[in-house]
Amino acid sequence: MKITALKTWIVPPRWLFLKIETDEGVWGWGEPVLEGRAETVRAAVGELSDYLLGQDPARIEDHWQIMYRGGFYRGGPVMMSAISGIDQALWDIKGKVFGCPVHELMGGACRDRMRIYSWIGGDRPDDVANAAKDAAAHGFTAIKMNGTEELQIVDSSRKIDDVVARVGAIRDALGMDMDIAIDFHGRVHKPMAKVLIRELEPFRPLFIEEPVLSEHMDVLGDLTRHSNVPIATGERMFSRWDFKHLFEKRAADIIQPDLSHAGGITECKKIASMAEAYDVALAPHCPLGPIALAACLQVDATCHNAFIQEQSLGIHYNRTNDVLDYLSDPSVFEYRDGFVTLPKGPGLGIEINEAYVRERSEEGHRWRNPVWRHADGSVAEW
Repeated sequence: MKITALKTWIVPPRWLFLKIETDEGVWGWGEPVLEGRAETVRAAVGELSDYLLGQDPARIEDHWQIMYRGGFYRGGPVMMSAISGIDQALWDIKGKVFGCPVHELMGGACRDRMRIYSWIGGDRPDDVANAAKDAAAHGFTAIKMNGTEELQIVDSSRKIDDVVARVGAIRDALGMDMDIAIDFHGRVHKPMAKVLIRELEPFRPLFIEEPVLSEHMDVLGDLTRHSNVPIATGERMFSRWDFKHLFEKRAADIIQPDLSHAGGITECKKIASMAEAYDVALAPHCPLGPIALAACLQVDATCHNAFIQEQSLGIHYNRTNDVLDYLSDPSVFEYRDGFVTLPKGPGLGIEINEAYVRERSEEGHRWRNPVWRHADGSVAEW
């Protein structure tokens, strides 16, 4: 079997889909996107195709190593996102060839279903309590919210009070029946992060995500050691070598590698195993599309330290299309009682509606994150 084509489509709301075709009529799907840089990653996929065309798709590990090491310059969000989507598609092909889901090729599942959470916003004034109630009504038992608006390196106590009030409103509405994860989104710096974490501890968050940017690994280590709330990070880390420093510094309780940014199934399975050796939990980052979610679930199925999965159904980014729209059979992701079933079909376990992908690619997207500024006019972390 030989790879004959790599085809990409930019589709709303902010995704890039990849189809790898072979000379034996078997194909695989991947999601090699970097939010806000879809065209750039698409170009990187095209450059990698110079090597991949004519190759045997079954040699996944060898292809991964060549794509990573063969270009001299390596790592980073763009190249690793391109590798990620290609890797997902190669695993999809391999599973289809053997007639089994990818997780069966990685030792089999160690669980029957995966807990998931729903996004509810929270960084701008909105009715988070009712949003949390709506999530509960749809069967979710865990939510994640953006904790803060933009924060200066040292900011006002009013902004601290606003965060506490929003989280408190959810606790008042739902009590302890709803787990709440709070995402600082890298918007917070060390001086304010210490204060915020202390003030939020009484609400018993499921975890606090990116209390500071992951480049401040020493600060993350300090916060993790002194916090009574689990600290999570990793969506902006792109290989096991990035995570190696996190583990060495004991800088998080939970890691969140993104299977569309951190080397795909091949690399994230290795990162998850490294985490297990350090007694660190796994909660993959995935505010993306159905292919990325399917890839996450295949890895989650095999990792004992995986405990919850992000997914984008109903997320605020998905204004024109949602995570189930591109599937021929949306029921493959069966959401029930705060869990989702593991896809059982061959490969990634999903069937993409290619005709609809082509149709929506006519519109495409140029999604960009907003640019925020502080009151003094300086640029703020989004």
